[in-house]
Amino acid sequence: MDLFSQGYRRVTVFNTGPAAMTADFHPGDIGYVKKGLGHYVENTGNSDLVFMEVFRAERFEEVLLADWLAHSPVGMVAETLNLDPSVVAQFPKNRPDIVPA
Repeated sequence: MDLFSQGYRRVTVFNTGPAAMTADFHPGDIGYVKKGLGHYVENTGNSDLVFMEVFRAERFEEVLLADWLAHSPVGMVAETLNLDPSVVAQFPKNRPDIVPA
């Protein structure tokens, strides 16, 4: 669950194949991502984005989306996220915090 306290954002939740859903959120909104699905948050406002993620688990493990995407088949990532394969091919493979858009 994500609680968005400041800023405007777009969240995309994706499953395998070209199955992704995107929604816009405003301050005070709450979003939910089903267990096992990947997601990413994009700041669409002109200010800092502040939000809190809550996980229902005894242990938290992070897999950076950028790192996971960079090591996945380019064609699959491009199709799932509706990106040009040339953009996906530019993703650095060294756990980056920011990727090209």
